[in-house]
Amino acid sequence: MNHFEKDVQSKRNDLIDSGMGFVVSFGFFTVIFAIGVILKAIA
Repeated sequence: MNHFEKDVQSKRNDLIDSGMGFVVSFGFFTVIFAIGVILKAIA
């Protein structure tokens, strides 16, 4: 057995971490898109 499997750093579920990463990146690109749409509407 791999000794890294016995001594894990975090016992949290990976689904939570990957979901948070998706939400944060989706929110970032949504903000960038909204800023572009607002600037396009103003110009």
